[in-house]
Amino acid sequence: MKYAYIIGSNAFVVPSNVISYNNEGEEKEFLRINSVYHHLPPHAGETFLNCDIYVRDMDAEPVIILANQLVTAGPYNIQTENDSIMVLRQDGSTLVHIHQLEESAAMSLEHNITAELEVNMPVAVIRIFGDFMLDGLHVMAENEKLYLNKNGLANSVLPGKHHLLFTEEGVVL
Repeated sequence: MKYAYIIGSNAFVVPSNVISYNNEGEEKEFLRINSVYHHLPPHAGETFLNCDIYVRDMDAEPVIILANQLVTAGPYNIQTENDSIMVLRQDGSTLVHIHQLEESAAMSLEHNITAELEVNMPVAVIRIFGDFMLDGLHVMAENEKLYLNKNGLANSVLPGKHHLLFTEEGVVL
């Protein structure tokens, strides 16, 4: 199964439900997709996007979400829907937002992204927004760019054969 991660204006298509990061030579998980949302007929059961998330806030306090439930104590509000999990700070700003796009929304993205989605046919298209830390790596994902520390990435569409890995130098597939 393949997953497409849309981060800023970038798309990364990989055969992994995990995004990791490099911390002093050791790989650590940032995001694990446990299950994705599927539109099912009535009475067929309910599915939803279920994630484990391991981030730090800007004060370096850990924020750990397991199966969409906040594990660490802290002043955060978790909002979930069938296709989304959002972690909000006390002031209402977004720490991290993981959102599974519907097929129609995914196919209305830029042509370079939709072409890659058509070729790779991922099981889910996951959009990531936020402003958070992964140990010493500052990640800011907004509509147009992905910043890893001060390195900006924009308008790239990359398929990979492994999982997605964030490093201080950029993204490794």
